[in-house]
Amino acid sequence: MFDRQLIRNFSIIAHIDHGKSTLADRILVATGAVAQREMREQFLDDMELEREMGITIKANRATVFYECNGQEYMLNLIDTPGHVDFHYEVSRALAACEGVLLLVDATQGVQAQTVANAYKAVEADLEIIPVINKIDLPTARAEDAAFEVEHVLGIPADRAVFTSAKTGVGLDDVFRAIVEKIRPPTANVDAPLRALVYDAKPDVHRGVICHLRIMDGQIRRGDRVLLMAAQRTYTVSEVGKFTPKPTAVDVLAAGEVGYMVAGIKTLNDVTIGDTITHDDPRAAEPLPGYQPPQRMVFCDFYPGPMTEAPELRAALENLWLNDCSFSFEPVHSTALGFGFRCGFLGLLHMKIIQERIEREADIDVVQTAPTVNYQVLMSNGELLTIDSPSELPDLSKVEEIREPMIDANLIVPADAIGAIMQIAEDRRGIYKKTEYLSTQRVMLTYRFPLAETIFDFYDRLKAATKGYGTMDYELAGYHSDNLVKLDILVNGTPVDALSIIVHRDKAERRGRTLINRLRKEISRHMFDIPLQAAIGGRILARETIKAMRKNVTAKCYGGDVTRKRKLLEKQKEGKKRMKMVGQVTIPQEAFMAVLDPGDD
Repeated sequence: MFDRQLIRNFSIIAHIDHGKSTLADRILVATGAVAQREMREQFLDDMELEREMGITIKANRATVFYECNGQEYMLNLIDTPGHVDFHYEVSRALAACEGVLLLVDATQGVQAQTVANAYKAVEADLEIIPVINKIDLPTARAEDAAFEVEHVLGIPADRAVFTSAKTGVGLDDVFRAIVEKIRPPTANVDAPLRALVYDAKPDVHRGVICHLRIMDGQIRRGDRVLLMAAQRTYTVSEVGKFTPKPTAVDVLAAGEVGYMVAGIKTLNDVTIGDTITHDDPRAAEPLPGYQPPQRMVFCDFYPGPMTEAPELRAALENLWLNDCSFSFEPVHSTALGFGFRCGFLGLLHMKIIQERIEREADIDVVQTAPTVNYQVLMSNGELLTIDSPSELPDLSKVEEIREPMIDANLIVPADAIGAIMQIAEDRRGIYKKTEYLSTQRVMLTYRFPLAETIFDFYDRLKAATKGYGTMDYELAGYHSDNLVKLDILVNGTPVDALSIIVHRDKAERRGRTLINRLRKEISRHMFDIPLQAAIGGRILARETIKAMRKNVTAKCYGGDVTRKRKLLEKQKEGKKRMKMVGQVTIPQEAFMAVLDPGDD
């Protein structure tokens, strides 16, 4: 059994693209966990999608061994995502650690997610080691970055470690900081087993593989264990570590990180954040687990042309086990049939889930436009939460509609303040404060309606700051405003999937913009298709997609004019009957058209 005083559990946290995965790769090579000839970029990122996009989506773990001062240390490393949408993955990783490496790009300094992740580590009472990365670049400002860490986060600049994950310069200093500054795990190996399930992955042959952090006790092959949330017992068939490949071991003891295979076939039995204990003796109380994730963006997934609803349900259930931060529940649409309303942490999270479903389950998915959830106060005092405009009750019974608000920190160059303030004003932002990080960089704090930021706000922020702006946000409750439901009628029939909730002052402009985009996205049919934007019974805007025409009088040369009139009248009657019974085909691009905020 490994000496717990020589175990170090730590995560690497940072803003996106600051070098987390590169540093993890360098640590694997330097400790001999991976041979140089086997090394590839983003070694721990085992999803094809992660490699294509160049980002980390799932937190990945590895156990390596490092010799220092004549003693061998066990280092349990967790590489975390950097994008704001995956902050739930970061919080799960931090629960399995005693310390973090806070990575800061020497050329960019402190960014929005640097601040957010540092605060998460502080809340978890973890030791924070600031690491200034990319010091080999010609534009590096290593000392300035260290002073920014001190100014913004209050961590002294002289505690920073300087390194280049790409070249390996300063890597020994990083190892020494891990060994000397991060405390060993405090756990009782003789107490009843308590293991935290911080991740899980389904396996076709072995069932659900649980990723564990052993808090107390120890677990071996052959042990009879209890999943405390599901109250189901299983016999352990294998325990092991990620080195970084799964490697079976005899025992996992308190303070260690690893995995367990126990032939768990039922997906619902495993809950992320659950506690695993021995069937006898059992732990008195489960571990605290995790706070439930806050889903902020919602959209509907429907089966594509070659997919059935049960296939889509099975794919969602399999993926939910590996990523419980999204939710799904059955819905029905008259236009699209049976599907599922899904909740996500953000737009990128939504895109990743759709891509993973299509790739991993090999099915087609039709996705509607994303929306946010609203609180509706009824006249009788009842408070409802809706996550789709189609669920909005009769407005005559509604007292007020409340929309979700976020507190956003925008870190931008000082010369872009004017442009950013104009964008914030367009999106109904409420100014809170300004804080200068340096003479060239500023952090602006605003309160925004979440619905105004979920589509292209980040793109406009990047454009206005020439790519140097970053953003982080957190939910700040709900706020009542003059909101209305904007209905879209296609061929006289309201389409729920195209309806949106907007501020009344923007309703007419949004309506006109939306039906103009729909007119371009919906193909022409054999009959005229009217498109209308309406609030209740009031039509705000209208466009018409003209029917495809055939010259039925082309073969009439001369003769009585009534011949031509009869043919035209016959064509007109045919189009009229077709319009009554014809179906309008709406492509997925049309559903995504509702995202256009109409700023232009």
